[in-house]
Amino acid sequence: MAAVDSFCLLYREIARSCSCYMEALALVGAWYTARKSIAVVCDFYSLVRLHFIPRLVSRADLAKQYGRWAVVSGATDGIGRAYAEELASRGLSVVLVSRDREKLQAVARDIADTYRVETDVIVADFSGGREIYHPIREALKDRDVGILVNNVGVFYPYPQPFTQLPEVTLWDIINVNVAAASLLVHMVLPGMVARRRGAVVTVSSGCCCKPTPQLAAYSASKAYLDHFSRALQYEYASKGIFVQSLIPFCVATGPTSSFLHKCPWLAPSPKVYAHHAVSTLGISKRTTGYWSHSIQFLFAQYMPEWLWVWGANFLHRSLRPEALSCAA
Repeated sequence: MAAVDSFCLLYREIARSCSCYMEALALVGAWYTARKSIAVVCDFYSLVRLHFIPRLVSRADLAKQYGRWAVVSGATDGIGRAYAEELASRGLSVVLVSRDREKLQAVARDIADTYRVETDVIVADFSGGREIYHPIREALKDRDVGILVNNVGVFYPYPQPFTQLPEVTLWDIINVNVAAASLLVHMVLPGMVARRRGAVVTVSSGCCCKPTPQLAAYSASKAYLDHFSRALQYEYASKGIFVQSLIPFCVATGPTSSFLHKCPWLAPSPKVYAHHAVSTLGISKRTTGYWSHSIQFLFAQYMPEWLWVWGANFLHRSLRPEALSCAA
């Protein structure tokens, strides 16, 4: 009988202990769920505040806020050209930097004629090494550079394993994507600090969110740009400098039959994208620049890494045949 009583007592103690553990786990689960729910609500509020509310107010005077001149690298095509045109439409004079003199001059004439602003060009092949930066420094030293847009970059010819990437392309990805932005910022930032105003926009990529197979070197270089921009914002915000990491997802920068490019709300044109992205200047230090890209970014942030990798592999398998056929 005593043994039965001891067993019952032990059972009750175990049940009480289990009940305490279950209550503790329930509290932890409730706290975690509430925390994640609040984070999601805050993220969607930020999306609305950033991409829709600014449309209801007058546009900021960027020249007065930051300075008269904007410098845009990789400015002859795609996001770079569209961003330069958008800044010009807001009254800024623009310096266009790229490696093709004829295209630079044509774009500069078009912007000057359309928006009635001053333009200038700097011919620079950023894959050429350190020596190409001296003439850029000389060309910019007497200008009131208010906005620097680091857009120049090198992409893979098509998604492929790292060892199949040509060595020259690998060198260009590192030398252009990483070095160009770093050295251009190092060049113009002292003047901005002296004037206590200025903005630096560095174009990263949605693939910086998580490791991206088949684009290993490219996604790593864009992750560098994202971290670089965020660190600079902490260093120089108190000195009147606004530093923004711009993280676009797919933008329809060229003719293609990709299913993404057939959905304008998923892959906007460079002009549409730039119009939205410029409106975030001074508001968000880390943004995708476009409302649907912000939704994609939220999903990327919350999804597990294995799901991101699976989606990247699926997308790259669908894009690779088209890219190979175009290359042929």
